Amino acid sequence: MTNRTAATRYARALLDVAAKEKDDLQRLEGELAAFVDLFTKHPTLEKVLLNPVVPVGRKQAAVAELTARLKTSPILAKLIALLAARDRLVLLPELLASYRERLLDYQNVVRAEVTTAVPLAADRTQAIERGLAQVTGRTVTLATKVNPSIIGGVVARIGSTVYDGSVTTQLQKMKQRLVESV
Repeated sequence: MTNRTAATRYARALLDVAAKEKDDLQRLEGELAAFVDLFTKHPTLEKVLLNPVVPVGRKQAAVAELTARLKTSPILAKLIALLAARDRLVLLPELLASYRERLLDYQNVVRAEVTTAVPLAADRTQAIERGLAQVTGRTVTLATKVNPSIIGGVVARIGSTVYDGSVTTQLQKMKQRLVESV
């Protein structure tokens, strides 16, 4: 089993248990992010906790102390302790990413990326966001990018689905039709 698969399973379990216990899912995400952030802020801590030579008992003790000091919720503290016991703390960054994705899915939110040739005005961005929300039937959080090479129009990406209304693509399609007709 790959680390990504394992992290996804742990993230699913964390979200399922937290939702069942009616815990604050956003707070859990923040606490998990804070714990993962410890690794980036303190590389020595990361080396020790991820080192396979360090006995699991010491890792468990260190994790227990850290979760107590961070005042981590019991559900998350148990999960981190379980990861330490199984010497799987290396999964934490992937687990955080997977939890964030699952949380958005649970909240019926989808991320979209819109690319245009020029920066969009705020009202135009909101209109595109509303249109994508209608198409998907979900709440949309929109990220915008500018890419002058598309000449004009809009390219919207939601997950693996791409809605390409760019001038460049339209010109390529016209060229292809002309070439085929000759």
